[in-house]
Amino acid sequence: MARTSFDATAVADALASLAEVDAERARRYPGDAGGRQPVHTCYVPADRVHADLPGEWGAAALAALDEHAPTPADLAAVLDLAPELAGAVHPRVRAKLAGEPVEDLRIDFEDGYGAPGDDQEDADAVAAAGHVADWCAAGTCPPSFGARVKSFDTPVLRARSVRTLDVLLTALLERTGGALPDGFVLTFPKVTATAQVEAFVAVLGLAERALGLPDRALRFEIQVETTQSVLDGSGSLALPAWIEAGQGRVSGLHFGTYDYTAACGLSAAQQHLAHGACDFARHVMQLAAAGTGVRLSDGSTNVLPVGDAGQVRSGWRTHGTLVRRGLDHGFYQGWDLHPAQLVSRYAAVFAFFRSGLDADAARLRRYVGRGGGAVLDEPATAQALAGSLRRAVDCGAVEAAEVERLTGLSSADLLALAARRPLPGS
Repeated sequence: MARTSFDATAVADALASLAEVDAERARRYPGDAGGRQPVHTCYVPADRVHADLPGEWGAAALAALDEHAPTPADLAAVLDLAPELAGAVHPRVRAKLAGEPVEDLRIDFEDGYGAPGDDQEDADAVAAAGHVADWCAAGTCPPSFGARVKSFDTPVLRARSVRTLDVLLTALLERTGGALPDGFVLTFPKVTATAQVEAFVAVLGLAERALGLPDRALRFEIQVETTQSVLDGSGSLALPAWIEAGQGRVSGLHFGTYDYTAACGLSAAQQHLAHGACDFARHVMQLAAAGTGVRLSDGSTNVLPVGDAGQVRSGWRTHGTLVRRGLDHGFYQGWDLHPAQLVSRYAAVFAFFRSGLDADAARLRRYVGRGGGAVLDEPATAQALAGSLRRAVDCGAVEAAEVERLTGLSSADLLALAARRPLPGS
């Protein structure tokens, strides 16, 4: 037995203070909760929501694909994909648009909706709740969905925001027998101060008590679209305090391209996702959310694939390039504003995951088998590899059987590696 010299009691005393550090780290940085993250959020003004909305978006996207990129070669030319990659992506995009065109839907009562008057907004909130309840009953509801309420910027706006939330939730729960549907989430826009987050949390608690919902059943995303959401008045980063103020309710940080770039003073021509100002804000979002379980979403592009053939393909190329750029920077979700953007969204996402599939699978197989190779991966990298493959399966870019064939790992194995847990049966 090896000899030691340190006094055991003295060592325990020296390390005792770290127990509190461990507990605080575990509370603040629990890691990703698991489950599926949508690859996009589709924003639709509340007055344009109707019974056939998800299917209508899918049908419109399929029609655009059939008209402007009916073959893999056409898609390859538009998005600059290798022929073999386009051959794998094109049929998967078609299947996605036919089977699950919308992964996340946000019914918008804010900028895209406006202020039509109290009676009209009440009516639209009731109607939207009815459509959501019908989708849930019919099994056609997107996996994730919810509403973006108005901001808390002014007394008038926050009063209307809370009333809309009240009307919407009351009508929805009346239709669902008091149960909040799975996948429901709220979006809180134009936040400028921690106190606004605290007030929104208080309102959500009030809503839960009034409607008989479990504690913390209502969760929300914070939109990062003001300069104060990046840097507060004291010169500190704002988002960590906002996540803390959310008391476990904050599920995501969503970047707002145009409000943020306008607030930075950029000219209209420079208000786009590839601008350095946006890169800075998104990196701050990554730092603030890392390890917290709060997920990230990129912003939108207002260059839409509409018009003649040249305009549609140009819009797809612009959107697809920005989607790929976001993926390269670790943003696996973004906003879509038009049905035709679903084509370039899924094509870019599927191409991203499939282009690295063979190499990622081989690295993960070597890691699990301790097979060595030219790249020496660590547990953190294996976690990232498994997480990427899991995302690819979730969105339809890759089939679970394909991943298992390439890696020798089951879906349960991937989940374990993504969470840095021991493999089942090991």
